[in-house]
Amino acid sequence: MNDDGARLFTIGELARATGMSVRTIRYWSDEGVLTPAARSSGGYRLYDAGSAARLELVRTLRELGLGLDEVRTVLAGERTVAEVAATHVVALDARIRSLKVTRAVLSAVARRGSEAEEMTLVNRLARLSAAERQRIMEEFVAETLHGLDTVDPDIRERIRRTAVDLAEDPTPEEVDAWVELAEMLQDPEFRAQMRRAVEFNAADRRPGEPGGRSLWFAKRLVELVGPARERGVDPAGPGAEEVLDDLFGDADRAEVLERMTAGFDERVARYRHLLAVVNRRPAPPHTEDFAWVVDALRARAGR
Repeated sequence: MNDDGARLFTIGELARATGMSVRTIRYWSDEGVLTPAARSSGGYRLYDAGSAARLELVRTLRELGLGLDEVRTVLAGERTVAEVAATHVVALDARIRSLKVTRAVLSAVARRGSEAEEMTLVNRLARLSAAERQRIMEEFVAETLHGLDTVDPDIRERIRRTAVDLAEDPTPEEVDAWVELAEMLQDPEFRAQMRRAVEFNAADRRPGEPGGRSLWFAKRLVELVGPARERGVDPAGPGAEEVLDDLFGDADRAEVLERMTAGFDERVARYRHLLAVVNRRPAPPHTEDFAWVVDALRARAGR
């Protein structure tokens, strides 16, 4: 007992009472976060009830991830538990986000059957900052629009506003979509295809002509093709001819096909789908309608 008659515990007794190891208690005592209440005549550490309570606090703080230096500041009254907890919430949030990205990358790598080189690429792309991801998109947009001053203003604005907004806690599917999208954005052939599509748009419009023509055409296409698809009209069958005539009149079908495939083929549809997945937005509408028109034109190519 100490001078006021309170019971004192040896380090072994304190270990049994708290369920902690003698080694841990000794280490924390050596580090100065658990000061003995007294020493025995033989020089052994002795602890009191206050020591046991302090030990429980130290254990709780350590289990919550605080380092010994932070534990000391709390025990010394230099910082409150609430202040330290708030700091650790921020750090844990960042760690959780990082772990979620790691999990998503590993899941994507496993699903893709990636080798070491591709795994490195997937990891690097997934961990790009939001600014770095947007820079890749902005470079793609700049190359697509460069020098084409007569592009329909509505289309130009839509292209310029294209964003990449990968979540901080992406799913494996979103990581997969971003990796594929990043590869497309940097693919010279896809860049050239998107450039051609915009060049066609620019060539169709005279300087000073009001915008909106491209969107009007898209709306008209959906109005004509949607009902035809619902009726089960085969794009390769004779029933599709009337729809194509209403859309394109007597325009050269080979030229129309070239323009349509530049802006609405399977790869462009994939690009728009990937953007929707990455940005957690609904799938692009009316993709099937544009694909139907391209199929109908292809079925008649060379006739």
